[in-house]
Amino acid sequence: MDAQSCVVVGVDGSERALRAVRWAAAEAARRHLPLRVVLAFEWPRHHPIGEIDLGESYRDVVRGQARRHLADAAAVAERAVEGVEVEQRLVDGFPTPVLAAESERAQLVVIADRGLGGVSGLLLGSVAAGLGAHARCPLVVVRGVPDPEPGAPIVVGVDGSPLSEPALAFAYEAAAVRGVALEAVHAWREVVGDLDVATLLDWDAVEVEERALLAERLAGWAEKFPDVPVRRVVTRERPAHVLVEQSRGAQLVVVGSRGRGGFTGLVLGSVSHAVLHHAHCPVA
Repeated sequence: MDAQSCVVVGVDGSERALRAVRWAAAEAARRHLPLRVVLAFEWPRHHPIGEIDLGESYRDVVRGQARRHLADAAAVAERAVEGVEVEQRLVDGFPTPVLAAESERAQLVVIADRGLGGVSGLLLGSVAAGLGAHARCPLVVVRGVPDPEPGAPIVVGVDGSPLSEPALAFAYEAAAVRGVALEAVHAWREVVGDLDVATLLDWDAVEVEERALLAERLAGWAEKFPDVPVRRVVTRERPAHVLVEQSRGAQLVVVGSRGRGGFTGLVLGSVSHAVLHHAHCPVA
């Protein structure tokens, strides 16, 4: 299998990971690509039975269990989408760097929001959070409702930053291949330190400018995807809050890894971080 033309899904034996496998299999079929199922694990530094060393026999047991998890995930993918080509890959190592390395050669990486190592109460697992900051290709975190109502839209956040462009490209393509509408969300909240100045600002005029900014960003994409209906959402509100609310009726929310408010050196912005933690549907 050519790794540069496949969809990669990370698994760990959890039921949430199998939900991600079903989503990834359907996406691979839509893209006419094979699916690579990857299970990565690190050998325990300390043996679970005190200082007893079971040597290779213990390794064989652990590896055998990992292979069974991998085979189960591949079988789930094949049942979910008839005819999808599935490759299994078992890798020694921590999941985050292993999947980050896979992302350098894949078109898309898909993972669950949490897995077997998840701690009760955590909204996002460490692998999902880490990979969100280090993936080298688009990443989809399957959370919320992975099987939406037929015709549910794709939601994309647009803030006018350079990273809005690849997010728009991904969102338009996702809407086009699914034959659904696109909701382009541009939420803005200007922070004005002086309350007296804030009362003098013409907020209606500011909103007109913000609507014009969104229209400008969408213009070129609308020409490339004329069959994708677009609903524009412009609101004076916190972007993360609006995107999370819009995700309730969506099948996928698309955000850039960072936006115009990002600090140099940060790989994952506050808005994308919040959406990954709280969205009600899968997040790209």
